[in-house]
Parts: sequence; C-alpha cells; structure tokens
Amino acid sequence: MQCRITTSLVGVALFATSAAALADWTGKGELGGSFASGNSENEAVNAVLEVKSAYDEWTHTLGFAGNYGGDSGGTTAQRWEVRGQSDYRFTDRAYGFAAGRYEDDRFGGYDYQASIAAGLGYRIIDNEKTKFWVQGGPGYRFAERRRYCREESTLEEGPGCLDWANSESENSVIFRGDLGFDHQLTETTKVVERFMVETGSDNTYLQNDLGLQVTISGALALRLGYQVRHNTDVPRGTEKTDTLVTVGLIYETK
Repeated sequence: MQCRITTSLVGVALFATSAAALADWTGKGELGGSFASGNSENEAVNAVLEVKSAYDEWTHTLGFAGNYGGDSGGTTAQRWEVRGQSDYRFTDRAYGFAAGRYEDDRFGGYDYQASIAAGLGYRIIDNEKTKFWVQGGPGYRFAERRRYCREESTLEEGPGCLDWANSESENSVIFRGDLGFDHQLTETTKVVERFMVETGSDNTYLQNDLGLQVTISGALALRLGYQVRHNTDVPRGTEKTDTLVTVGLIYETK
C-alpha cells in the first residue's frame, strides 16, 4: 500500500521544487465520449486536463486523463492516469527531462502501473507549422498484476474458480522512450501524435495516441482521437491490447 501511494504521487512530486516561482501557466481541457475495445467493450465519458508552465530554462507539464462508463448492470469502464514531466533546456533544441506517471485501470490486466524516468531529449523540427521531438532514458517501473483464475470448475452446477492466483508485484528497471509530432495541416486543422514505450525484463508497455484537432472558434476545438495501449505480458484471461476512440471538445488557453 505504501508503495502504491508513493508512486501515485510521482507526477505531482516532480513539481514540488520551485512551485511558487512558476509563471505563465497555460492549459487545455477536453471532455467528450469514448468507444473502447479490448478488456472492456463499452461507451463512456472521457476527460483530459493538461497544464504547463515555463520559467527561465525550465518547462513543467502536469496532466490527468480519465475514462468512466456504466449501465444498469454496474460500472463498465473505469480508468485514470496522472502524469508529469519537467524539462531543463540546454540549447534551443536539446534538453534533459524527468518524468513520472501512474495508471489505474479497473478492467485491465494490472491493478496499477507506475513509472519514473529521466534522460535526454531533442527537438528535431521546431517551427510554427511542424514540431517533432524524441526523448529517452532509464527509469524504474512499479506494477501489480491483477489476480486471475488458474483452474476453472467444470461442475454441473455452473462455472466457477477452483484456484485463484494471487496478485503479483512487478518492479524493475526500464527504458522509457517518447516521440511527439504536431503538424498544422491547414489554418484550422492539426494532427497530433504521441508515442511512448516502457520496456523492462517483466513487461513492455506501448501507448500510441493519434489525434485530429479542428478549431471551431478561438480557443474551442473539436478533437477525434484514437489510442492504443499494449502490454506484452498480462495475466491469463486478459487481453494484451486495448483501444479507445474518443470524440470531444477542447478548450485551450495560450
């Protein structure tokens, strides 16, 4: 429990130092609907919030994403993630970073997955129309695999479980890599791509977010998104890949 509480606060802890000195905060929020496949087949409400600040050579970003759905039978989707990153700029294009994230998915193969990492990044393209950056470095992963049924009953009175496997902790050194791409197709239309990989001895986690954003008026935009999440090692009876299609409205301050 102590480990879980500690890792859930990783993203917030990245911003504790010099918090009072941060200036020029900007942010964006998204609210809409989602359609999931994988470990959960459902329609749900999707919400995303991100705030960012720059101060001297530092840039700090804190984000939250949540997905929740239910019907007359109960909850059908419940996932949330908090993440944070602090960058220190060495040159106009090169920077160092420290990042952390915590994910809780009630219907996934893990009770939770969390990580911290640090490394170097480089902005390969950085102009008004196109931005393309990569970053990577070592880190550490904290996770707990969800308990699963090792032996199912075949008795006439109905299905059941004869032997439950206990949940297992998976803590290991990882390499984390990120890629980001933004491209302004037209004056009002933008493509946004985010890819992340966390790979270690126990598991490799991949997440890809592709979005098309169309400005409606001023700070308001419509966004269509497609997300893929994949774990290479999951408990028995659990899908390795989850997908999420989202449609929502974004409000962004600059």
